[in-house]
Amino acid sequence: MVTFSPGIQGGNARRIISFRRARDVEERGIVRYTDKELENMHVHGKDKSDWKSAAAMSGKEIEAAVAGDEDEIGMHIDWSAISTEPPRPKAVLNMRVDYEVLEFFRSQGKGYQKKINAVLRSYVEQKQRH
Repeated sequence: MVTFSPGIQGGNARRIISFRRARDVEERGIVRYTDKELENMHVHGKDKSDWKSAAAMSGKEIEAAVAGDEDEIGMHIDWSAISTEPPRPKAVLNMRVDYEVLEFFRSQGKGYQKKINAVLRSYVEQKQRH
């Protein structure tokens, strides 16, 4: 289900309420639309959504409808336990490494420094566990 809500500067934002795996999309013949196509369908009343009924639903009714949707089984997420902390800034480091090690990571393409950081982070986490 996709809902339309007023966006910044008169635009429309789309909020996806139901997600489906790619394989399910192919097997069920679910069609993909661009945001322009969805907007056009909505404006001309060609979508199959009952927007008046959806707008009239309370939060509890929406939760009950989602809970009864077979595509949503096992997808309950407790958002109250989620923390949103900004990432810490990275420290600038100038260090010497073997030429072959650096070339290996560079050969991996864009983002090689992030990969080096991930390897080092993994090492630190392993050492902290033991």
